[in-house]
Amino acid sequence: MADSAERRWLVVGLGNPGPEYEWTPHNAGFLAADCFAARNSIRVHRKECLALVGGTEQLMVAKPQTFMNESGGAVKQLLAKYGFSASQLLLVYDELALPFGHLRLRPQGSAAGHNGVSSVIRSIGTPEFPRLRIGVHPGEGRTGGKDFLLSPVRRGQRQELDLVLEQAALAIESVVAEGVDKSMAKFNRRAEPEPQGPKA
Repeated sequence: MADSAERRWLVVGLGNPGPEYEWTPHNAGFLAADCFAARNSIRVHRKECLALVGGTEQLMVAKPQTFMNESGGAVKQLLAKYGFSASQLLLVYDELALPFGHLRLRPQGSAAGHNGVSSVIRSIGTPEFPRLRIGVHPGEGRTGGKDFLLSPVRRGQRQELDLVLEQAALAIESVVAEGVDKSMAKFNRRAEPEPQGPKA
């Protein structure tokens, strides 16, 4: 896969539309896309291809409005309408298998059980697109799963989440400016598990 900074990008954040889902862990992709857009003065407000979109044909940000499990239809339509290839798609989404706040960039990969990503892969017919996963695991001794993913982030975690979203936006900016490979070297270090001390 070519990894050039001189390329077009379609940045797609995954999530669920509606105020009741806005600040839930499952909407980390939406929130990171919003943060990136705000930092770069992109208004994500046009309704196109089953999504809210903003930006230009060189750099576009989109948030599918079909609910998470049907996200692929919007992505497929956007790729076709604007002539993006799968390698020019950066999919941004939550990852329950990663600790809260850790980031992981990859040039391609499987859905790993994420229904939104599965929908995208099915719809566009390939898993070979870059993705940024945002860790949302609640931590040792706490249970993840659907109830956790769709429940609002606790008020005490909002400030921490804002910092995570800022880092995610920086990672997106890095991919756009420098490509996936260089950005992986910068940001995947944040996703490494912290060393565990001896148990008492």
